[in-house]
Amino acid sequence: MRRKKKHQRLIAATIALIVIIAAFFALRLTSSRQTAKSQTTTVTVGSIGPDVQVWQHIAKSSQAKKLGLKIKVKAFTDGPSILRATSDGSINVSAFASWAYLEAYNKSKSNTGQQVALATTYLEPMGIYSSKYKKLSDLPKGATIALANNAANEARGLLLLQSAGLIKLKKNFDSASGNTNDIVSNTKKFKFKLIDDTTGPRIIKSVDAVLIGNTIALAGNLNVLKDSLYHEKINQSTKNNINVLATAKKNKNNAAYKKLGKLYHNKQIQKWIAKKYSGTKVEVNKPVSYLTD
Repeated sequence: MRRKKKHQRLIAATIALIVIIAAFFALRLTSSRQTAKSQTTTVTVGSIGPDVQVWQHIAKSSQAKKLGLKIKVKAFTDGPSILRATSDGSINVSAFASWAYLEAYNKSKSNTGQQVALATTYLEPMGIYSSKYKKLSDLPKGATIALANNAANEARGLLLLQSAGLIKLKKNFDSASGNTNDIVSNTKKFKFKLIDDTTGPRIIKSVDAVLIGNTIALAGNLNVLKDSLYHEKINQSTKNNINVLATAKKNKNNAAYKKLGKLYHNKQIQKWIAKKYSGTKVEVNKPVSYLTD
């Protein structure tokens, strides 16, 4: 009888111990989940064209969760609107501008509107496209060439035209804000039409040639490596065209925002981007200081 009671007490003690251990681990799990939830930071990223899809993919990735980031992606139809939204806090980080584009924007703004680059992301070669001609040499005298009507991309386009041997620019040409007035040689008397660069693919048939950045080209089903007559090469002279993640100057030390750069360059993320866009978004994983050296 005593042995039976002893056995019953042992069973009861074991059950009690199991209950206590289970309760302990349940408490730890709940605490862990609450801690993880409290450590998750929500970041709103603004982008345009195909890059919206890139960031939507990143937002859903396991890599984002591991870094404690909940990413919301907001799509825009034009670049200036994205930077204005970054300045006024409607979004936290912009993911579309080249370094030159960001610099040109900063020059046009007061101290309160300044933005800073958080990380480099990629370079998308700008290309010269035509639906009428198959070679640059086929462009006739007096041909109309369309360029972006924003300072950074107008200057970038002119440098590309010079690289292609179509024009010559003055020696001290400003790569961030130079314009058609800086052309010193135009032997074929090309005419230049300034356009909203987001309309490039749509107006390709109404001009002799048009310069289009790759983000916009992809949105128009154009591949810069296959469809352009000529495109930028990846070298030191094009580093101003490297795209960056940017935020308002007051947020330059925000640790969560800086994680976006690390996330973008994750190997699995890069593998997806390369496959999705046929290698036209060339990864540039450099410190921001590289842009100013």
